[in-house]
Amino acid sequence: QAPIKATCEDMLCKMGFPEDVHSAVVSRSVRGGQPLLNVRFQSCDENRKIRFGSSDPEDFRVGEDGVVYAERSFQLSAEPTEFVVSAQDKETQEEWQMKVKLTPEPAFIEASEKDQKKIEDIIFPWQQYKHGSHLKRQKRDWVIPPINLPENSRGPFPQELVRIRSDRDKSLSLRYSVTGPGADQPPTGIFIINPISGQLSVTKPLDREQIASFHLRAHAVDVNGNQVENPIDIVINVIDMNDNRPEFLHQVWNGTVPEGSKPGTYVMTVTAIDADDPNAQNGMLRYRILSQAPSSPSPNMFTINNETGDIITVAAGLDREKVQQYTLIIQATDMEGNPTYGLSNTATAVITVTDVNDNPPEFTAMTFYGEVPENRVDVIVANLTVTDKDQPHTPAWNARYQMTGGDPTGQFTILTDPNSNDGLVTVVKPIDFETNRMFVLTVAAENQVPLAKGIQHPPQSTATVSITVIDVNESPYFVPNPKLVRQEEGLLAGSMLTTFTARDPDRYMQQTSLRYSKLSDPANWLKIDPVNGQITTTAVLDRESIYVQNNMYNATFLASDNGIPPMSGTGTLQIYLLDINDNAPQVNPKEATTCETLQPNAINITAVDPDIDPNAGPFAFELPDSPPSIKRNWTIVRISGDHAQLSLRIRFLEAGIYDVPIVITDSGNPHASSTSVLKVKVCQCDINGDCTDVDRIVGAGLGTGAIIAILLCIIILLILVLMFVVWMKRRDKERQAKQLLIDPEDDVRDNILKYDEEGGGEEDQDYDLSQLQQPDTVEPDTIKPVGIRRLDERPIHAEPQYPVRSAAPHPGDIGDFINEGLKAADNDPTAPPYDSLLVFDYEGSGSTAGSLSSLNSSSSGGEQDYDYLNDWGPRFKKLADMYGGGDD
Repeated sequence: QAPIKATCEDMLCKMGFPEDVHSAVVSRSVRGGQPLLNVRFQSCDENRKIRFGSSDPEDFRVGEDGVVYAERSFQLSAEPTEFVVSAQDKETQEEWQMKVKLTPEPAFIEASEKDQKKIEDIIFPWQQYKHGSHLKRQKRDWVIPPINLPENSRGPFPQELVRIRSDRDKSLSLRYSVTGPGADQPPTGIFIINPISGQLSVTKPLDREQIASFHLRAHAVDVNGNQVENPIDIVINVIDMNDNRPEFLHQVWNGTVPEGSKPGTYVMTVTAIDADDPNAQNGMLRYRILSQAPSSPSPNMFTINNETGDIITVAAGLDREKVQQYTLIIQATDMEGNPTYGLSNTATAVITVTDVNDNPPEFTAMTFYGEVPENRVDVIVANLTVTDKDQPHTPAWNARYQMTGGDPTGQFTILTDPNSNDGLVTVVKPIDFETNRMFVLTVAAENQVPLAKGIQHPPQSTATVSITVIDVNESPYFVPNPKLVRQEEGLLAGSMLTTFTARDPDRYMQQTSLRYSKLSDPANWLKIDPVNGQITTTAVLDRESIYVQNNMYNATFLASDNGIPPMSGTGTLQIYLLDINDNAPQVNPKEATTCETLQPNAINITAVDPDIDPNAGPFAFELPDSPPSIKRNWTIVRISGDHAQLSLRIRFLEAGIYDVPIVITDSGNPHASSTSVLKVKVCQCDINGDCTDVDRIVGAGLGTGAIIAILLCIIILLILVLMFVVWMKRRDKERQAKQLLIDPEDDVRDNILKYDEEGGGEEDQDYDLSQLQQPDTVEPDTIKPVGIRRLDERPIHAEPQYPVRSAAPHPGDIGDFINEGLKAADNDPTAPPYDSLLVFDYEGSGSTAGSLSSLNSSSSGGEQDYDYLNDWGPRFKKLADMYGGGDD
């Protein structure tokens, strides 16, 4: 460790730098932002604002406190580095300059105990300044060179570094301390100082990779804590040691290179890092390739830039079809690759040789063969197979086929199978055996991308495809199809209409003549001769038929051969029917309404004729001569070729319905006429011409629609009545099912009945059960004598009449009561079995106990004693709890 020496001079206050040239010794490796030295500017006025600058701002920067920092990382040369530090007054612009010389320190050599020198002292400096007429001493900061301390020191600890003291310790008792990171700030306790002697020591080994430098500040105070010296800055640089191996960012690196690449082609870059100082030899890495696998075609196919880690090719001959992948072992060594002192590490580089199109497709045969039946499309007739050494399913491997000859009409196309890369020759247009029996195609195959430059192969391969057409039985066809025939309607049945024949395209097959049959004849007007195809009529042709559309009637016929398999063809016969005057015109509408008076009384009618021109309008309208009342009461006037107007001739015609015959004649040659009856309803009208005598008109007659509506209403009404009757009968049956066995006045719900008879004897087996249902209807002569009457039978003599209870409001209430009792008996575990015979005796019309409804609770419940209810068993427990519980 170089000694650090500090001196102090007393001088008069002079504005500017204390020296013209300042020399300092610093580390050879300078890091960006590292403090190098502290230049002090002597200012006689504390209020002045000084701005510092550097003549080499790219490398050095001066802070406002006068500390010089390295602006970037660099290595100092062996010669001293010089630059100028300037100070300028911000107000007066007065400037001062000082030259700085930086000398790199010699290589660090750990001194032995024998060569170690005595720890030097750092003394707080002083200077004098003039205050008024007296000279006083003023503290002046001292530039303390950095302290260099190697990392990973083995001690012993604490290890003394330097002693800090003040020249006033002779007259005062001082206390020393240090502050800053590493002392009283995290990480604390690394540096300690003896408060009495000022001895600064380090307490443990330092690690440059964690903290590269420490910035401490030393203080001197008296025993009362008063500051007696300005604090001084101490910079401790941790000297790097080679204690870290290089580490690759990835253990396995993947790269690619196209096959056939020229020497010097860039492949990839591998990178390793070293935690040691990258500006020192400890962190300077060098790369090299240790091994290559496989070693063909050359063991040195690649090389690596020893400083950057770039891998490039150095030999030709990369062929993916032979070697698809190379594996390199890369080594990184620090100390600039020194194999003796440097630390090293390895990683794996996997280089994949990518495919380029250096192999064209080649057909596996010179000629391919196929066959196809005639008239078939979308049929694969041949598979063209090729081989390609390039990587499958890449543009350099995918084949593209094209036909270069033999198919001038475009009957075929070639598709590529994406999985097998085969060419599929497919028929896209029907082929006629009678025209072409064989095709010889010339095809070529090439890749989707062109061949790489420098490849000595032809870009495509060619082959021949021979395709044989197979003759098959084809369907006959009618000529012409469709066939149009013009014929007047009304042609009688049995008349020859035309001949409709077909042709068989199979000229080279031995088969008999064609057979004809009818396939579609909607009106069943025609028949065809099965041998010669002659078509005759079977009914009169009618242009006005519903099967004729736009004067055209269509029929379809079938022609079949006897080939294997049999084939057939269809043909359509279109008959254009010419109109003849075979239909007389009719009046429309058939019914009309007019008023009794002469005005207004016009009725517009129209003539309708199924025929067409010239056998239709214009029409002639006239009234017949018979009966004479027609022309006497009515008159008709034609207003257009198809329309006429009928009106009253007389002033008044009695209301009613009149049949008016009208003779209508068309314009055909010969003419066709008919007498149509127009039903006219004459009624009384208001001033607007609307009928008011509705009742008379309705009484005179109803239309068909009105009659149908009335019948529907009657039917619906009858159905509703029938449903109501059925519902009433069903309701009566339900009421009868709910009737009690006794009359409502014999209601026993409120009576206490006593049953003291287990069962009937022999004399009691023959009694009328109807008494249980209707006791009041028992005839007197059926009453048993008193001596043998059962005790529970109704008495035959007058009995004392008790107040009769009100009858049940409805028998259904009694039925509900009995059903509830039945349900309670079924659920009672103490009741007899369900299959036991239950006997119900008739009690009588009156009860001596009277009705329970006459019982009233007393006005005060406290007057009754209900404790006896507890003796009546569990069934009365609820009453006992309610009334026998005392005040509660």
